[in-house]
Amino acid sequence: MKIIYWVATVAMCGIMLFSAQMYFFNTEMVRGFFENLDYPTYLVIPLAIAKIVGIIVILTNKIKWLKEWAYAGFFFDMVLAYTAHYMKDDGEGLFAALGLIFLIISYTTGKKVRP
Repeated sequence: MKIIYWVATVAMCGIMLFSAQMYFFNTEMVRGFFENLDYPTYLVIPLAIAKIVGIIVILTNKIKWLKEWAYAGFFFDMVLAYTAHYMKDDGEGLFAALGLIFLIISYTTGKKVRP
């Protein structure tokens, strides 16, 4: 069970970290994606910061209520990302769908492994 938890958690955090670094280092490109998906571009940098903070909170497992909020934030981020890609029919929702699957596995197994 611990192996499943850590694989899913590291995969989920990896997707979030990849996303955050894209937001920081390719900001103009990501802003173009946001515009194409009809999201406001002023969210790019705050989302990148929130993703980094969420990764730290989940991996350190120090403040339980904050960890719940981090999982909730990641859940909404991935659901909205997948939905936006689905509605635009651009075929780019794979990472959001995989992230959502890894998040569900990480969250449910984490309740048993790291209460």
